[in-house]
Amino acid sequence: MVIDLKQINAGDLNISYFEEGPLNGIPVILLHGFPYDIYAYENVSAILLSHGYRVIIPYLRGYGKTVFLEKETLRSGQQAALAMDLVNLMDSIQIEKAILAGYDWGGRAACIVSALFPERCLGLVSCNGYNIQDIKNATKSSTPYIEHKLWYQYFFHSERGRNSLKTNRHEFIKFLWSTWSPSWDYNEITYNLSSASFENKDFVDVVIHSYKHRFGLAHGDAKFDSVEKMLSKQPVIKVPSITIDGANDGVTGLSNPKKLKEKFLNHIKHQILPNVGHNIPQENPNEFAKAILELAI
Repeated sequence: MVIDLKQINAGDLNISYFEEGPLNGIPVILLHGFPYDIYAYENVSAILLSHGYRVIIPYLRGYGKTVFLEKETLRSGQQAALAMDLVNLMDSIQIEKAILAGYDWGGRAACIVSALFPERCLGLVSCNGYNIQDIKNATKSSTPYIEHKLWYQYFFHSERGRNSLKTNRHEFIKFLWSTWSPSWDYNEITYNLSSASFENKDFVDVVIHSYKHRFGLAHGDAKFDSVEKMLSKQPVIKVPSITIDGANDGVTGLSNPKKLKEKFLNHIKHQILPNVGHNIPQENPNEFAKAILELAI
């Protein structure tokens, strides 16, 4: 994928994004997670373009050349902000409906828009199942096995964690890539394609705010209060959906089957991909693209 980026003002941001494919093709918006970028979709994009889709891959807030328009805007990483960035992007590039697909932060944005604005969504591919945060219950403890996987989130609650991400971000990110996807044999060339994305001047502030807000340790941006209130009710997703887990996901583990049944009311299927970790589209682009193609049948 030759990266020829576009820029557009959308809500709080000037969003940097990749777009290719015919304007009359089925639009697909691919959303990356933390700590990844649009290169996660290099091979997925090629597959979709070969089938005539219109592919849009934005850099999330705090990544790449996506920048805030105003200095005073809170560098929020809360889930409602990510979702409204997606809606604002769709409005700005005049896409009424699209297939939404993502994982981690991007999967969360896709799940929220699918739940709250189903009229904007042709279908959903969500890695790690139902990605909408239950912030009001965030302080409830889980098993030690689950808790130890979330060490980085708790670390980011401290000034030491902020300083670590700021001063040693690339080694930190490489460690997360390796532990979250133990069967993914990426190399320095692959990492270097994405590394500049994490040098965005707002990257650290957005990341730290995200992991504080989800535990109720930081206030969100007031403009998103009404969206967060709706999300506190853990809304169901009614659009046609395919969910995917990596069998070797070193951070989230496998989705809860009961929750999948409760939260996806038009659930086409759930896949568990062997020898795949957290970064599903980059580790197994064929199956990820296949899920999107299946939604459009």
